[in-house]
Amino acid sequence: MMYIHFCNNCSRFHILNGHKMVCPACRGSLTEMRMTYMDFVNMSQEERDKLAQECRNEKLLREISTTYRMYKYSKWYRNQLAEKATMS
Repeated sequence: MMYIHFCNNCSRFHILNGHKMVCPACRGSLTEMRMTYMDFVNMSQEERDKLAQECRNEKLLREISTTYRMYKYSKWYRNQLAEKATMS
C-alpha cells in the first residue's frame, strides 16, 4: 500500500510504499499522515500547500498524523537493528 508521509526537516510530502520512518531525501524523521493515498492525490495544489503549512505546526501535525504501532515487527526494522549491531 501507498502511505503519505511528511518530513518536517525538508517540508515535503512523500508517497511511500509501506510505513517508513526515515525521509528518503534528507534522512530526517517522517510523520505518517492519517489521510489515504486517494485523498491526497485528489487534492489541488492549493490544498496541498495549505496542508503543508498546517504540518509545520507541531500541534496540528500530531492531530492529523497517525502512528504505525507494528513497526517493531516489520522486516525493515529488524534489518535496521541487525545493521546497527554489526556497526558497533
